[in-house]
Order: sequence, then C-alpha cells, then structure tokens
Amino acid sequence: MTDPVTSNPVPDRPRTVANPKKAATAAWIGSALEYYDFFIYGTAAALVFGRVFFPGANAATGTLLALATFGVGYLARPLGALVLGHIGDQYGRKKVMVATVLLMGVATLGVGLLPSYASIGIAAPIILVCLRLAQGFSAGGEQAGANSMTLEHSPDNRRAFFTSFTLSGTQGGQILATAVFLPVAMLPEEQLLSWGWRIPFILSAFVVLAAFLIRRSLDETPVFEEEIAGAESPKMPLSVLLTDHWRSVLRVVFAAVIASVSTIFTVYALSYAVNTVGLDRTPMLWVGVLANVAALIALPLFGKLSDRIGRKPVFIFGSTGCAILMFGYLWSISVGNYALIFAFGIVMFGIVHSATGGVWPAFYGEMFPAKVRLSGTAIGTQIGFAIAGFAPTIAGAIAGDGTGAWLPVAIVTAVFCIINITIVATSRETFRVPTAKLGMKDVTESVVPASV
Repeated sequence: MTDPVTSNPVPDRPRTVANPKKAATAAWIGSALEYYDFFIYGTAAALVFGRVFFPGANAATGTLLALATFGVGYLARPLGALVLGHIGDQYGRKKVMVATVLLMGVATLGVGLLPSYASIGIAAPIILVCLRLAQGFSAGGEQAGANSMTLEHSPDNRRAFFTSFTLSGTQGGQILATAVFLPVAMLPEEQLLSWGWRIPFILSAFVVLAAFLIRRSLDETPVFEEEIAGAESPKMPLSVLLTDHWRSVLRVVFAAVIASVSTIFTVYALSYAVNTVGLDRTPMLWVGVLANVAALIALPLFGKLSDRIGRKPVFIFGSTGCAILMFGYLWSISVGNYALIFAFGIVMFGIVHSATGGVWPAFYGEMFPAKVRLSGTAIGTQIGFAIAGFAPTIAGAIAGDGTGAWLPVAIVTAVFCIINITIVATSRETFRVPTAKLGMKDVTESVVPASV
C-alpha cells in the first residue's frame, strides 16, 4: 500500500485478530461490575432512600420520591447514548467501555459518601439526583459498547451466543448487588438507615479498579480497525444514523420497552412486597438472587437457540411469557405465599425473560451497519430503557393502596410487552445475514448457515 500524497510505501497496519471468547469474557466481567453499581442503587431506593433522603414525607410519598430518583437515572441514558455512541463509532469501542465503568464507579462511591437529609438538608436529595444522573449517563453507553465489541469479534453464525454474555454479566452484577445487600438488610433498622446501606456503595471503589484493569486490556474490534484503515468511519456518525437509519432506531426504541419487566421485578415488586404487603425483605431479596442465577444459565442457551432458529421466535416467546407470568408473580406477592413468589419469580425473570435478554444484544446491533452500530444501539435502547425506567414510578402512582393494588401494574407491564411483540414481529430477521452486510438495505437473502 502507498501513501496517496507522497507515493511512498506505507507499512501495513497490524490487523486485529477476532477473539470472541476474550471479548465475551471482558464484556461479561465489565457488565457485571458496572451493573453491580447500578442495581445497588435500585435496591437502596426501594428499601431505605425514602427515609434517608426524604424524611419529611409520609412513608408512601417518601418511597415514591425515592423510586423517582431511580427513574431519573434513565433520563440521562439517552444523552449518554448520544455522546458515548458518537465517541464509540468515531474513535473506537474500547474507549467507551473504559470511560463508562470509571464514571459509574465514581458516581456510585459518591452516593455511598453522601450525607443524609438530616445532616445537610435539601442539598442531600439534590446531590443524590445529580449522582444518579451521572450513573445513567454512564449506563447509556455501557451495554451498546460491550455488545458492539462482542458482536464484531464473533463468527457470523454465533453472534447471539457470544453477545448474550453481556446480558448475563448484567445478571451477575445484580446477583452480586443483591447478595451484598442481604447481610446489610438484616441489620437493625437504626444501623441500616445510618451507615449499613452505605457499605455496598463504598465497596464500588474495588469494583471500579477491577473493571478498569480488565477493559483496558481489550483489543479494538477487527470491524472498526478496518473502517479506520479504509477511512470509512463517518465524521458525524449521528448525522448518518439519523438520516439513513432512523427507522431502525425507532424500532429499537419501542422494542426496548421490554426492559420494564426488569424494572418492575427489581424495584416495584420489591417495594410493594416489603412496604405495602409487609413481607420480610430478606426472602424477597433471595428471589432476585435465585432468578438471576437461573438467568446466568438460560441467557446463553437462548442466544444459542436464536442462532439456530432466528431472533424473532425466541424474542416473542420471552415477551409473551413475561406478559402472562407478571400477573402470577404480583398476585403471589399480594397473598404472601412465599412458595409461589419464588416459583413465579424464578420462572418469569430467571427463565422466560432470559429469552428476550439472550436475543436483543445481537438483534438490535444487527439492525445497523458497523459505522453507526454503537450509536444506533445506544440511542435506541436508552430511549426505550428511559421509558422502562419510569415503570416503577408509574406503577407506584397507579397502584394506589392495599394488597389488591397489583392488578393495574400487571396490566401496564403486559401493555409494554405487547408493544415489544408487535415491533419484533414486524422487524426483519437478521440471524443469517453476514456481519459485513448487516444494516444494508439491499441484502435480501439469508446466506449464513445457522449455528449448530
């Protein structure tokens, strides 16, 4: 190869070798560590923040305000997706993956060190919201960066299997977050509200260090390196995305509302069980732990299945099942039957919901070409996730009082699932399109053999 200006020979750039196992492992570990930070906030919002940062309100209002701060983090996600998506598509996936984990860790440590309302007054909830916004900004680029990195390292016929490890890492982070909160939740009330809740947040300092070291060792993807070498990376990825691929962005937005199942399960159902029905918080936390353990196994299996039979049938199965099973889960909480709570919770969130989580990391990314993949996936998912992030707040507002208030919440969750089913059913199947041709309008044939 010669320089077009000087005509002198130019040394070939070192070619990055695809390494799907390393990419999937790094995505799993990084996502687990990052989402440990994110989920401990949700648990604390459901259990203690109402009394620590909003003590002037009655119990129900304080809980509602605390859940609203959880949802506020989702408002910053689209902005994070815009900024970090642009960086990832123009300067590389690796830079985004390192930046997101550093920002998340600093913000989470700040929450753990934040004085209570009793100490500094109204400044406490204001700072809390600002730190939550920083968490949301970071999360806006996290999964899209990890998914793009893994997808572009993967063989054409195993993309869903390898990208599913990003989501199983998220489940791992939730297991870790809940497991850390279990002994904390067993503390006497006074100790829990004064210093106990801070422990999981302060431990994030170790999380940050570990995640930073892991992600710094990642190689950039061969797809992105080829774009740089060929000068194909667009100067303004967002302009190309919104001009040529806006329909795909909208599809991802509406499909991503399936995340409302996760936020209802993780935040609203926990608050409803403990604060409304009066169930013990320890077994309710264990429901989340065991459901996520099941998800660790189910996610890659569903990803592998979708590599064989397609993204759409697996995704639709998961969404339909969640719409139905949420009724059983919330009803079992309302009657206080722990056996049914564990059964419905594990089956719904640990197994059936994993059918969606095992597919969407590949399915959404496959809607876009490489030059705008991170931006398109990040913006689409984070707007959809922002809607889902307020699902617990919406649920708390429409549920009213009493143990029988679960039915409107289950109906709203089913509506979100139906939206997802409609979008997925009308989307193009992508599991047999070669990676190099993903997102191209003129590709009409499935040419990649299914995974075996």
